[in-house]
Amino acid sequence: MADRVFVDTNVWVYAVDSADPDKRARALALLNPAADAVPVVSAQVLSEFYVVVTRKLAKPLAEDAAQAMVGEMARLPVVPLDSDLVRAAISGSREWGISLWDGLIVRAAEAAGCRQLLSEDLSAGARYGTVEVVNPFA
Repeated sequence: MADRVFVDTNVWVYAVDSADPDKRARALALLNPAADAVPVVSAQVLSEFYVVVTRKLAKPLAEDAAQAMVGEMARLPVVPLDSDLVRAAISGSREWGISLWDGLIVRAAEAAGCRQLLSEDLSAGARYGTVEVVNPFA
């Protein structure tokens, strides 16, 4: 069975952002993984991606293009946001000293059975519960 790897919003954003060609190339390579790695996202990642790429990039994506990409991302395993996940994220964020939003990402990765979280936003090598953070751009 293929390993599941949780992919944080920043990796998806770099895949479409032309501002940093090296990070874009790395993100694209990560998102076209070998058959032994299944990328996983959450509802939070889908919504964050849409907002960032349509409103916060120097060269934003057209809303139609961003919506289409969210549709493609939604074909992957998607962890839903529910009250249990929020409560677990609150506990985790307090225990680990991270933001609630990062706690939601970590708890979503755990819920999906991912042992690794690809992210530039948390400390590389840090362990939160059963999840290890890997910075693919380091």
